[in-house]
Amino acid sequence: MTRPAALPSLCLAAGLAVCALAWITPPVAWPWSFADHMARHIAVVAIAAPLVAVPLAVSRFARHVSPMVAVIVEFVAVWGWHLPAAHAAAQTSLLWFALEQASYLGAGVLVWVAVLRPTLSLAGPVGLLLTSMHMTLLGALLIFGTRAIYPSEICGGAADQQVGGMIMLAVGTPIYLIAGLVLVARDLLSDTPRLRRSREGVGP
Repeated sequence: MTRPAALPSLCLAAGLAVCALAWITPPVAWPWSFADHMARHIAVVAIAAPLVAVPLAVSRFARHVSPMVAVIVEFVAVWGWHLPAAHAAAQTSLLWFALEQASYLGAGVLVWVAVLRPTLSLAGPVGLLLTSMHMTLLGALLIFGTRAIYPSEICGGAADQQVGGMIMLAVGTPIYLIAGLVLVARDLLSDTPRLRRSREGVGP
């Protein structure tokens, strides 16, 4: 049986493996499918990033990371790279693709490090809730948009864009939402014994 002490190392290895799969797997079509690109994005920010963040969340570095600042950084990274010009650059240039994916991973790890540290209170769940909200909004815009946001020569058109939005809503949003609920439950359970002792101390 694996000892708990080995868990952070296993999480880090798993996170790096997910990144490798997201980055080296050949595209399903060329020009790249938007849904293909979105799947890689979600794999990095919502699956690899929390795994990589597990060993960092108990480090001294985590104490200096504000959840709200981290959420803003990820918001800027996600929405910035989904602007048509930025997305086109990442779709057609290996250098810009590398910069995009590095910013996704960095911003994602920053968020998860901030919210997973043990001493954090409700700021962690709130940060995850805000992240799930802006991802839900972006996914909805992609799904319900009446025309393709991105040029057809680098993406698969409106239908492909809608599939990408569905991937974001079906995978990315639930991960952040469920993680936030888990953190709330963790905080409530950790506070229960303390509240019980407090009540016993003030009681008759």
